[in-house]
Amino acid sequence: MAVKGENYLDSLQLPVQRMHLIQVDSVQRWMEDLKLMTDCECMCILQSKPISIEKDEENELMLSSQHSTCDNLQLLLKRAWIVSTEFTRIAQKLEKNRWQRVHSMTVRVNCHVRSMINEHNMFTRNSSEEMHKFEKLLLDKCSEFTAFTERCIQTEDEQILRSMKSCINETLTTVAQYFGQLIELILTNEAQNLLRQIELSDNVYITESALSSLFSLTQEGAHLCRIIAKEGGVVALFKICRQDCFRCLYPQTLRTLASVCCVEEGMHQLEKVDGILCLADILTDSSHSEATRAEAAAVVAQITSPHLTFTQHLSSFLENMEEIVTALVKLCQEASSGEVFLLASAALANITFFDTVACEMLLQLNAMKILLAACSDKQIVDTPYSRDQVVTILANMSVLDQCASEIIQGNGVQLLLEMLFEKSSSGNSAEVAACERVQQKSAVTLARLSRDPEVADAAVKLSCIPRLIKLCRSPTERNNSDSVLVACLVALRRLAIMSPDRLEDSDFQQLVKPRLVDSFLLCTNMEESFV
Repeated sequence: MAVKGENYLDSLQLPVQRMHLIQVDSVQRWMEDLKLMTDCECMCILQSKPISIEKDEENELMLSSQHSTCDNLQLLLKRAWIVSTEFTRIAQKLEKNRWQRVHSMTVRVNCHVRSMINEHNMFTRNSSEEMHKFEKLLLDKCSEFTAFTERCIQTEDEQILRSMKSCINETLTTVAQYFGQLIELILTNEAQNLLRQIELSDNVYITESALSSLFSLTQEGAHLCRIIAKEGGVVALFKICRQDCFRCLYPQTLRTLASVCCVEEGMHQLEKVDGILCLADILTDSSHSEATRAEAAAVVAQITSPHLTFTQHLSSFLENMEEIVTALVKLCQEASSGEVFLLASAALANITFFDTVACEMLLQLNAMKILLAACSDKQIVDTPYSRDQVVTILANMSVLDQCASEIIQGNGVQLLLEMLFEKSSSGNSAEVAACERVQQKSAVTLARLSRDPEVADAAVKLSCIPRLIKLCRSPTERNNSDSVLVACLVALRRLAIMSPDRLEDSDFQQLVKPRLVDSFLLCTNMEESFV
């Protein structure tokens, strides 16, 4: 199980554009050169011929019977990514009048397109008339494109080449358009087939296989999630979640739902089928496995992301918020692993951005005590990502006056101080960013809570001031983060009001007395002053 980031799927310019690492070795280079010396039509015909000796046997290279739908789609998407990349490169070479390169790359694209269509037809039994129509249109246009570029390398007349350049540009645009439409149609057809299997099957194994392939599709990008949502994916997935005979598939189904709901179309479908009510029922039903409830929490975390620009679904969420929050707090308290806690706390963290009502609910449910206790268990709160969720909840709850006494009782100030020392152990960029967020939010929480004299006194006694000064003065301690710097300056100024004698005069004069912006500029320039 993995937490889906609030913006974890970026929209793609093409439905198939995805980065693949393609290793280029000497053999592959030789094969690319070979394409320039081999007639395209012959090459493509040979690619589609079976090479099995016995005619009645299934050709071993025909992958439809041996590979899963997921494998075949991966092959298709890889081939499509190569073609879309070649289109871009052809346009660049055309701009520079590199006619020989334009022609050789056009031949290569032609081969890739034909191979892709052949491969797709091998594992697709019943292609629609519309599919065949687009295939023919694309192949005809590819042949026309190749013929155009071939004529260009047979002449050296600059005037003729200039006149043909606009025709080639138009043809390239048309080929790219047809190609995009064909890929869209193929992916839509695959989504429809998988959803049809899910809708019609009452067999657990068939449904599980279709779910696995559907989940793989969702991992290919936001565009595919939109296709799945438009084809009724959310409806089909919630239908599974409402059938007891498929209980063993609930975690997998909910994981797929979380992916589809990263796009607006998925959210709209969720609203139409009362999806939030279904999620609330799953979360509050203790007969469901922990894995099922954790994946339901992941869906809640996704649909409540504060970074989403579409919020129409939140009205029905508010109606069920009390039950959901109660269930999530219980899941945090009873979590048997760090992953379960991470999913539940991520959902709670997002909910606290809604309204202070959510924070008041958490206070009544003793969530502060539960979260602080969980942080002392290194098996449960075991990563900066989990601590990021916890400190987000603390920061949002700290606007409530009653929160201060809870922090004192749960030794929360000590925890906030420890979070100011958060460092990445791996150097991974995502983990480093999480550590910065932990430092920033712990400083923010400290600043907010320090309006209470008892909290401020505890912070001073635990030596929070020296750590805040260190973070302000040492860019490496805060990983050069400006947001951490601002939060630490604010927290330091709040504590300085309560205990001005705890600061040396130079710290007071530079970090507290000036305007905040002046102290900020001084600290951001400190690294340069030592050079």
